Amino acid sequence: MGSMSMGPLSPGLRQRLLQGQAGSLPEPSASRAVVIFISSNISDMDAEREALECMAYPEVQSFCRKHGLTFEVVDLRWGIRDTQATDHLTTELCLEELDRCQKTSIGPAFVALLGDQYGPCPVPARIEEKEWDVLRAQLTSRPEDLELVARYFRRDDNTIPPTYILQPPGSMEARGPEEATLTSILRAGAQEAWRQGLISQEQWTCYHRSVIEWEIEQGLLSSARGDQGATIFLRDVQDLSKHILDDCSLKMVDRLADGCLDTNAQSLLSGLKGRILDAQPGALKSHCLPWTRDLVNPKNKAHARYLKELSEQFVARTNHQVLEQLRELELARQELGWLYQEIRHHLWQSTESTRIFCGHQEFLAQLGQQLRQDENRPHTPLVLYGPPGIGKTSLMCKLAQQVPRLLGHKTVVILRLLGTSKMSLDARSLLHSVSFQLCLAYGLPLPPTQVLEAHTRVGHFFHTLLHTVSQRNFESLVLLLDSVDDLDSTCHSQRVSWLPLKCPPRVHLILSTCSGQQVLHTLQQTLKDPCAYWEVKALSGSQGQEFIQLLLAAERRTLSPGQRDVLWASLPECGHPGRLRLAFEEARKWASFTVPVPLATTAEEATHQLCIRLEETHGQLLVAHVLGYIVCSRYGLSEAELKDVLSLDDEVLQAVYRDWTPPSKELLRFPPLLWVRLRRDLGHCLTRKPVDGCMLLAIAQRQLSQVIQVRYLSGPERAKRHGVLADFFSGAWSQGTKKRVTLPLVGKPLNLDRKVAPQPLWFSGTVANRRKLTELPFHLLHAGRMEELKQEVLGNMNWICCRGISGSIEELLDDFDMCAPHMDSPEVGLVREALQLCRPAVELRGMERSILYTELLARLLFFATSHPAIIGQMCQQAQSWFRTCPYPMLVPLAGFLQPPGISAVAWSLEEKLLVVGTQDGAVVVWGVEEQQVVHALMGHTAEVRCVRVFAEGTLAISASKDHTLRLWSLLSGQEKVTILDRGSSDSTEPQSWDLHVDEINRLIYSTSGTKISVWNLETSKLAFCMAGDASDPWACVAVLAARSLLLAVSKGGTVSVWSSATGKLQEKRQLACITGETPTCAVSVQTQAKLVAGFSSGSVAVVSGGEDRLLEKLPEAVGLLVVSEDDSLLAAGFGRSVRIFLADSQGFHQFMATDLEHEDVVETAVWGPENNLIITGSRDALIQVWSLSDQGTLLHVLEGVGAPASLLVRGGTLVVSASWKSSSFKIWDLTSIQKLWSPAPFLDRTGLTAVSHHGSYVYFPKVGDKNKVTIWDVAEGKEQDSLDTSNEVRCLEVAEQAKLLFTGLVSGIVLVFPLNSRQDVLCIPPPEARKAVNCMSLSKREDRLAIAYDNIVLVLDISPGDPCPTIEGPTYTFYTQLPETIAGVAVLADYRVLYGMTAGGLFLYDCARSKVFPLEAHGSRVSCLDISHGEQLAVSGAEDALLCLWDLQACRGILEMSYEAPSWLSSLSMLWSTESSPPAMVSWLPQAMAISSESAFSAPQPELPRKTLSRISRRQCGWLRPGREKSRLRQRPPRLQGQQLQRERNRNQIKAHRSALYCESPLRQGMQGLALTQLLEANWPSLLVLCRPQANHLTNHLSLFC
Repeated sequence: MGSMSMGPLSPGLRQRLLQGQAGSLPEPSASRAVVIFISSNISDMDAEREALECMAYPEVQSFCRKHGLTFEVVDLRWGIRDTQATDHLTTELCLEELDRCQKTSIGPAFVALLGDQYGPCPVPARIEEKEWDVLRAQLTSRPEDLELVARYFRRDDNTIPPTYILQPPGSMEARGPEEATLTSILRAGAQEAWRQGLISQEQWTCYHRSVIEWEIEQGLLSSARGDQGATIFLRDVQDLSKHILDDCSLKMVDRLADGCLDTNAQSLLSGLKGRILDAQPGALKSHCLPWTRDLVNPKNKAHARYLKELSEQFVARTNHQVLEQLRELELARQELGWLYQEIRHHLWQSTESTRIFCGHQEFLAQLGQQLRQDENRPHTPLVLYGPPGIGKTSLMCKLAQQVPRLLGHKTVVILRLLGTSKMSLDARSLLHSVSFQLCLAYGLPLPPTQVLEAHTRVGHFFHTLLHTVSQRNFESLVLLLDSVDDLDSTCHSQRVSWLPLKCPPRVHLILSTCSGQQVLHTLQQTLKDPCAYWEVKALSGSQGQEFIQLLLAAERRTLSPGQRDVLWASLPECGHPGRLRLAFEEARKWASFTVPVPLATTAEEATHQLCIRLEETHGQLLVAHVLGYIVCSRYGLSEAELKDVLSLDDEVLQAVYRDWTPPSKELLRFPPLLWVRLRRDLGHCLTRKPVDGCMLLAIAQRQLSQVIQVRYLSGPERAKRHGVLADFFSGAWSQGTKKRVTLPLVGKPLNLDRKVAPQPLWFSGTVANRRKLTELPFHLLHAGRMEELKQEVLGNMNWICCRGISGSIEELLDDFDMCAPHMDSPEVGLVREALQLCRPAVELRGMERSILYTELLARLLFFATSHPAIIGQMCQQAQSWFRTCPYPMLVPLAGFLQPPGISAVAWSLEEKLLVVGTQDGAVVVWGVEEQQVVHALMGHTAEVRCVRVFAEGTLAISASKDHTLRLWSLLSGQEKVTILDRGSSDSTEPQSWDLHVDEINRLIYSTSGTKISVWNLETSKLAFCMAGDASDPWACVAVLAARSLLLAVSKGGTVSVWSSATGKLQEKRQLACITGETPTCAVSVQTQAKLVAGFSSGSVAVVSGGEDRLLEKLPEAVGLLVVSEDDSLLAAGFGRSVRIFLADSQGFHQFMATDLEHEDVVETAVWGPENNLIITGSRDALIQVWSLSDQGTLLHVLEGVGAPASLLVRGGTLVVSASWKSSSFKIWDLTSIQKLWSPAPFLDRTGLTAVSHHGSYVYFPKVGDKNKVTIWDVAEGKEQDSLDTSNEVRCLEVAEQAKLLFTGLVSGIVLVFPLNSRQDVLCIPPPEARKAVNCMSLSKREDRLAIAYDNIVLVLDISPGDPCPTIEGPTYTFYTQLPETIAGVAVLADYRVLYGMTAGGLFLYDCARSKVFPLEAHGSRVSCLDISHGEQLAVSGAEDALLCLWDLQACRGILEMSYEAPSWLSSLSMLWSTESSPPAMVSWLPQAMAISSESAFSAPQPELPRKTLSRISRRQCGWLRPGREKSRLRQRPPRLQGQQLQRERNRNQIKAHRSALYCESPLRQGMQGLALTQLLEANWPSLLVLCRPQANHLTNHLSLFC
C-alpha cells in the first residue's frame, strides 16, 4: 500500500513541515480506501466474478464502511469483449491500475482468480532501438518473418531513445491469424537472442508472459508486502486431464488458432502455479471442483457450493487483511495527524506544480523586494491576479519555496492551494488548519474547541494570532493562499470577512485570484490600496517555447523539425502557460511519422479541440456524461462513485452495450475498462483531492470546466446529471432494487440489479456516510427535487442529527444557506433559525442526539400545527425517538424556547449591510445582497438598545443595557473599542437610551437614565459628562449640531441646554407650554435647531434654546414622532392614528385634513425616499404604505413578521421591518409599491373552483368546454394550461399537501391529476354505471376521500407513496335509502361522513359502526358543508340563507346565522382558522365575503366584481394576494408552466386589513336578533368581508440568528 502505511513522522520532519519546508516528500495519500484489483482471464472466470459481485463484494463493502473505509473493486475485464481485453493498451492499463491499487489500498490490493487458462501473451507495445536491432539480426535469415514484423512496427524518433511502436489494429488491415504468427516470430527471435546472451532475462519475459502472469508478478511475487496484500484463488478441476480433448473442456483451457490444445501455454501455467506455491504459499487458496460437462454452472449444487465457499473465503480473508492493516495504522497514528497530512498534501502539490517552471524571475524578484519593504511596518495583504491558466498557482508555489531566500532570514511559510483538500474548501476549515499550524510552528497554545465551532470566532482568533506572531520578533510569517476563487464561502459572498485589512510587521499575506471574477471585485472592495494588486502576465514568446521544450524533455520526448514548425506556427508569441500545456498534451502524442494538423490558437479553442479528440476516441455520449458528472459534483467524485453513477445511467449503458450484450443476466454494470481508458487520455485535466476520507477526482483546469458546462451541461442536461447523482447518493437503486433498461441488442426491457453502493446515513453507530451528507442536498437542489430535499434532508431529524453529530452545527447551517436562496419555504427558514439558536447549548454540552432533539423540539413545537409538512414531521420524529430512548431525559411537552426579539436596527448603505441588535445582546451584521449573516458580533451581555452606523458605513457603535458601548468594524467583524458607561445608578428604573455620533468632532453622545456622557471617538476617553437629577431622569435628548447645543427634557418637564462642544450648562428652565404631562417621545429638527416632543396627554410641543410652544393637542398620548430627512414633514402617532404636519416659518402646521388610521395602535413610522410616501407599522403586525402626494391614499397593506411592528428603518429604497417580539425581520423594496396592484379577474361560469400551491393556481371548468379544466395562473393573470377530462366536470377538490387534483365527472368517474409531475392520471371508477358524481370531500388531514353520488357514498383511503400518494378502496360504501339525492358531503378521519340532501336533510353517518345520526334539517337544499380542523365542529349552509354550526360529538346545533339575501349562500364554502377557541369559521361567498375570529368592521370600499371566487379550500384562504419578492428564485410545479408567485404569509391567521374591508348593508343589520356585541362577548366569530387582494411587496424575509 501507499504512504498511508508510513510510520510516525520524526520530530525533525514535523518541524520542517510546520515551517513549510517541502524538501523531498513522497506523494501523500489521505484516502482511507480498500481498492482491490481483480485479475482473471476474461473467458474463464465469468461465474466466479459474478458470484463475488453478488455475494462477496457487498459484505466486504459493509465491513469496510463500518470501519470508516471506502471499498472499490477494479475488474477491467467486466463487461467487455475478448478483443478489448487482450490488446496491448489494455495490458498497460491493467498494470497501471494494479499499481494504483497497491499505492492507495489499505490491506488487500490484489486478488487473482486462476483456473486452467494461462491466457494470451500480448505482443510488446514498444521495443527500444537496441533491442529491435538484436531481434532484427535474428530474423535476417527469414525475410518473410522480418517483413511481417516490419509491417506491424514503426520507428518513432520522437522518443528518447528511439522506439519501435506496435501499430493499433485500426491503422492496418485486420490481423486475423497474422497476430499469432507475429507473436511466435518475436518469441523465437527473443529466445535465440536470450540464448546468445544478447538480451536480458527481463527482456525475454516480455515475449513469453501472459497478462495474468504479469499481474500476478506485480501484485504478489514482486510485491514487498507479499501475501499480506494479495490472494490467489485457484480453481482445480478434478480429472480435467482425462477429458482435456472434449469440446466442453477445451473452453476451459488455452487453445491454438486451429482449436487444438495449446500445450506451451499449459506448461507456462503449470510453471506459474509452481512459482506461486514456492514463493508465497500463504497467498494460495485452492478449491477443488469435480469435472462436469457444463463447466461452472451455479445451478449445479456442487458448483453452487463452490461459489459460495469462494465468496465466503474472499470475505473472510479480505476482512482479516483489512483489520491487520488498521491495527498497524492505529499503532502508527500520531496526534494531529490530520494537520500534517494536510500540510504534506499542499507541499507535495507545490513541488509538482513547480517541477517544470519557466520565466517570471523578475516578477519574483519584485515581490521579494516588496516583502522586504513591508517587513517592519503594517501593510496591506498582496493580491496576485490574472486570467485562468496564466500560471498563478506555479508562481505562488515557487514563491513559497524562495521566500526564505528572498527575505534573507528564517521564515515560516504556510501554503494552501485552496479547493484541493477538504480543509481548504471553505474559510472556516481553512482558518482552522492554518491556525493550528501557526500555533505549533510558533509554540503557542492551540485554539480551544469553542473557538473552532463558529466561523466568526475562528476568524477573530486568526486575526489575534497574526498579531501575536508579529510580536515574537524572531521569525517572519508568509501565508500564501492560492486560488481564493475556489473557497466556497468567498466565491458566493460579497465580502471576505476573514481577511485582515492590514498585516502587522513580519507577517505577510499573499492571495491569488482570477481576473474578471466576482472574487477579485470583492477583494477590491475590501482592500482599497491599488498597490496591493499585482497582475500576473503571460510569458514571452521565447519563454513559451522554452516551457514546451522543458515539458517534452521531462517526458523524454522530442519533435521533428516539421512538427516543431507546425507547433510554433499555431502558437505565435504565445506565453499563456495554460494554452502551452494544452498544446504540449497534443504534441506529446505525435510520433515522428505523425503528420500533425495545426493546433487551436486560443486556450478556449484548444479545450474544445481536446473534447473533440476525446469524443472521437471514446464516444461523444460517454465523454459528455463522465465529464458532466465530475463537474456537477459538489467537490468531486471518487472512482468507485463514478463507476456506480455510470452504472445507473441508462443512456450510457445503452451506448456501451450497443454492439455486445452484458455478461450477466442478473446484474448490469458499466465496464470499468472504458472509464480507465478515458481517464488515461484526460491525463493532467483531472486532479485528485482528499475530501471526507476519499480521494476525489475533479477537473484541474477552470477553462476546461467552463467548456464542459457549455458543451455538455446546457439546457436540461445539467438537471439530468444532478438527478442521477441524487439517485445514487440517496441509495434509490441500491440493496437489490432493480432498475429497468432496454438495451439495443435485447430489444425488450430488462429489470436488472445495478449493484451500486448502499447509502445509509450511518455505516455504524459511530461512522456516518459523509459523502452522502455532503453531496445529496446539493444534487437534490440542482435537480429541482425540492419536495424530496425538504422531506428527506432539511426537514428530517435523522438527517439533521447525523449531519450535526458527524460534522458540526456550522456544516448543517451551510446546507440550509446553500438551499435557502433557491426555495421559498418559511418552514425551512424556521428550522434554520432553530438550529442557529441551538448553537450555544451544543457548544456547551457537545453535539449529542438528546441535546439536539430537545432543543429543536422545544423551539419548533410552536409551529408543528401551522407547518405540518416539515416541522410537524420533525416534531413527530423527535417525539418518537424520545418514546423509544432507553435513557431518562427531559422531554419538551410544549414549545418554550422562544427566540429573542430585535431591539435595534441600522443600515450601512455604502457596504450594503444591515446591523441588527437583539434582546440577548447579539449584534448581527447581514449582507443584504447575499442574504446571509456576514458577522455575528458577540460581546454585549444584555439587550442592545441602540445601534448607529458611521464612517461611510464601515463602523458601527452599539449601546446595551449591560452599560457598555462597543465600537465594531463592519468590514472585519472585529470589536475595536469597549467603553464602560455606567449610566443611571438605579438599574430597575426605566431609562431612556440614545446614541449620537458627531463624526466631525469625533465625539459620541450617550444617554442613559439621568446621565449624558460624551466620549472621544479616537481615544475612547470620557470628554465630559452631564448629570441630571436622580429623581427626574431625562426623557428625551437631542444634539442640535447647527447651534452646537445639547438639549434635554426631563420627565418632570425640565429643559436643560448645554454646549455640545464643552458640556457647559447654558440654560435650565421649566416647560412653559406644558404642565402635568410626561414626555413620551421626541425628535430633533436640525434645520430649525429645535426639538419636537410628544407628551402623555396628547400634547406636541416645539422646544428650543430659550422658548417652547404648543404645536398641537392630539386626542391621545403621543406614541411616536418622525421627521423627514429634509425636516419638511413631521408625523405624530397617537393611538391608532398618524397625523402629518408640514414645516413652515413658524414650525409646523397640519398637512392633511384627515389622519392615517390603523386597526391597532401605531408603533413606528418611516418616510419614503422622496417624502411622497410614509410607511407605518402597528401592533397587529401590519405595515401600511400611504401616498402623501395623493392626500394619504393607502397604497398597500404589508404583513410584518407576525408580531407587533415596533421597528421600521429605511435605507435608500429599502425598508426593514422588525419587532421586539420576533427574531425575524423583513426587507421591503419601496420601488415596487408605488402604485396599487390589482389581480386580473378570471371568467368562471360554473361556480366550481379549486386552488393549489397556496393560491397561485385556480382550477375551474373551461368556459365553453366543460370537458376540460382550466388552470389559471393568478400571478400572470391568464390561463396557463388545461386538463382534458373527456367528460363534463361536476366537482373539484385539491389535496394541497399531496399535490393532487380530484375531478368528479358526469360519467361517475373521478380522475386524479398529480399537480407536480407528469405521472399517469389515476382513475376511480363509479360504483354503478352512468351514475354522475354529485360532490366530493377530503378530510382535513387529506387521508380520506368521500365521493357522493345520488344516494351512494364511497369512502377511500389516501396513503403517502412515491412518487405520488396511493388511493385505496373504497374502504366503505353506504346507501342513504332516501328519495332525495345528496347535495353536499364532508368526511372525517375516523370514517364518519356528514352529508346533506336536496330537501334540506342533514345526517352524520359512522361508517365503522354502520350508524346514522340525523341532525336538524335545513328548510331548503344544503349547499355546503365543512369540518373544523380538530373535527369537533361542522358548519352547514343552505339556500334558505341559514348557516348552522354543529357539535359533532353531541350531534346538536350550537349556533345559527342567517342572511337577508338568500342568493348569497348558493355556493358558500367554509374555511376554519387554526387558532381560535372554539375554532373560527371563514366563509367565501360570490362577493368574497369572509367570517373570521379577529376582525372589525370598516367603512365601505369600492365593490368587487360579483363573482371573484365562489369556492376555495380551507388551506388557501387569505393567500390569494400575490407579492413581488426580490432575490428569490421563483418556482412552479412541473405540470404548471406559468410562473408561481411566492408568498411570505402567516398561515396561522387570516388577516383583516382595514383598507381591504367593506360591508354590505344587510350585514350591518345583525343576524336574526343575535347582536354583534353578543358574538364578540361570547368569543364567537365576528363578521367581516374581504374586499380584494392586496400586493405584498416583500423584498426579503431575512431571519435573525441569535
